[in-house]
Amino acid sequence: MASVKLPDGSVREVPDGATVRQVAESIGRGLAKAAVAGKVDGQVVDLAYALPPGEHTLAILTDRDPEGLWVLRHSAAHVMAEAIQRLWPKAQLAYGPALDDGFYYDIALDSPISAGDFERIEKEMAAIVAEDRPFTRYELPVNEGFARLEAEGNKYKLDNARRAVEGGARALSWYATGKPKEDWEDLCQGPHVPSTGRIKAFKIMSVAQSHWHGDVTSDRFQRVYGTAFFDKKQLDEHLKRLEEARKRDHRVLGPQLGLFVIDDAVGQGLVLWKPKGAVVRGELERFITQHLVRQGYQMVYTPHIGRLGLYKTSGHYPYYRDKQFPPLIDQEQIELLARDNCPCAELSNRMKTGEIDGYLLKPMNCPHHIRIYCSDPHSYRDLPIRLGEFGTVYRWEQSGELGGMTRVRGFTQDDAHIFCTEDQVPAEVLGCLELVKIVLGTLGMKDYRVRVGLRDPDSAKYVGDPAHWDKAEAACKDAAATLGVEFSLEAGEAAFYGPKIDFVIRDVIGREWQLGTVQVDYQLPERFDLTYVGADNKPHRPVMIHRAPFGSMERFVGVLIEHFAGAFPLWLSPVQVAVLSISEKFNEYAQKVAGQLKEAGLRVVCNLSSEKIGAKIRWATLEKVPYMLILGEQEQSAGKVAVRHRTEGDKGQMPVEELVRRLSVEVAEKRLGSDARGDT
Repeated sequence: MASVKLPDGSVREVPDGATVRQVAESIGRGLAKAAVAGKVDGQVVDLAYALPPGEHTLAILTDRDPEGLWVLRHSAAHVMAEAIQRLWPKAQLAYGPALDDGFYYDIALDSPISAGDFERIEKEMAAIVAEDRPFTRYELPVNEGFARLEAEGNKYKLDNARRAVEGGARALSWYATGKPKEDWEDLCQGPHVPSTGRIKAFKIMSVAQSHWHGDVTSDRFQRVYGTAFFDKKQLDEHLKRLEEARKRDHRVLGPQLGLFVIDDAVGQGLVLWKPKGAVVRGELERFITQHLVRQGYQMVYTPHIGRLGLYKTSGHYPYYRDKQFPPLIDQEQIELLARDNCPCAELSNRMKTGEIDGYLLKPMNCPHHIRIYCSDPHSYRDLPIRLGEFGTVYRWEQSGELGGMTRVRGFTQDDAHIFCTEDQVPAEVLGCLELVKIVLGTLGMKDYRVRVGLRDPDSAKYVGDPAHWDKAEAACKDAAATLGVEFSLEAGEAAFYGPKIDFVIRDVIGREWQLGTVQVDYQLPERFDLTYVGADNKPHRPVMIHRAPFGSMERFVGVLIEHFAGAFPLWLSPVQVAVLSISEKFNEYAQKVAGQLKEAGLRVVCNLSSEKIGAKIRWATLEKVPYMLILGEQEQSAGKVAVRHRTEGDKGQMPVEELVRRLSVEVAEKRLGSDARGDT
């Protein structure tokens, strides 16, 4: 007999070999009808999966489960691949996974697939779905499976099979949509929904170029993207969100609004902050610095590079070597090695072993802050020591992974490191979480969840004493429990040196972004032999806490552009007020008003052009300026201004002094809405 523990804690005894579907049927007809897959011992499986003897955990997955949607999309990828091969029989399939928002299939085909073909593909897919054929799994011994693939002549599937065997597969599996050896089949590990008829809503989204193994020198594929849902309403809502996302795309809005530019002459993934973008960034930095000072942080500055040995001690090199720019080696040393015909591999090995030193564009700020801590002796009375910096770091991201401001090669973190006693850890973690909550709350980002990243006990990537890990993980879990929001414990998501707490926010159109983070670290103090003198007059080891409420300024501002659709609240807006004269004869009054606003500390632009007032209003609205002041004869005679808001329209007349007072309050309180309403 097999024993299965269900999510409600109940335990059922079932015969050996009973399938997930049979267990669902034993629970209830409704559940069995709604089931799309199962989750056995943490692994998602087909409903036809047979339970082996022993004790197991089991969850029945339906359309309400995220894993259920993932399985549906994997199945939709198969349906799309079959449809494409019906239309283009010479198409060779390579790889077709599910994604967070859909699926794709890499296809080798000489004939180009274009957007004009999407309707034809969808029509074929609809026919396959209407046939409601079952997804049927069968396995072949490895040798027999390889013989079949070699006979079929698809080198991409052969490569997939080799990788599966190298990963531990003892057999090769295929899925047929229908009857094996009669209907369409694909080499696949699964799992899949019970039948094609479960795929109620789908759409082909785009086609792009890709390469085998991501190598641009290798075979070229056409990557066809699609998405699928359990019903048409979900698909329509998804397409609506995508359309809204296109309108908010920071890669379009940012350059349009003069916030930033990424110039190939400078380099991919390197952001140039333009004056307006620098205003937004500067306001955010002042905002967080104010709270850092309140919490007792001391601000520091560190260089953009450091000796290679520093990062070897920290473990960032060679641990993160693939994500770092190459080390900088002394030119004379390079020339000497070249004369000795030293190959590149040998040079790399000597750097790794420490025979050759060099410098590295810093991938992290923490080693520099550690050296600041080490520059002075410390007593327990000095702790906690909180060091903060807006420090720029550099990571080598692949060109295909770069994306606007949210995935870059050089970025500035609102970084801080706390050096404290073990007893101080819980309070300091809570202080860090308070800071993140202030940041998100001030910006109206109140829809978020918390992810506690823990070590994976089966992984060798984590360093340090397990007892220290236990304490650090307990501190993170206890702190997360105080937040009063949903949080999850996720094994394998910790940094190599300690557990962490990540804030994952949902923006106004429901997308998730990982922003602020807090990490507890017992390992780097060990690696750098950090000490403080305790009350017993003996040396003790401090604990480090890493925290960054914004994450990185580039990513955070990119998310903010999309969150606000470029229409920042008044305190963040690069231009807060546009002064617009109705005609040139009121330009002098307009300049006087603009001067008064500037003296009050407001950011003002004055449009004194000969354009009609309607065109000036449209210009200011497109520039997302929060307030427009319309000045003509009536306003000049009364010594007032006519106020117009970018979304709320006319707000009446008021004296300049009153407007300044109201706007100053709105800025000081960092309000998200407007509060400048005058005479109507």
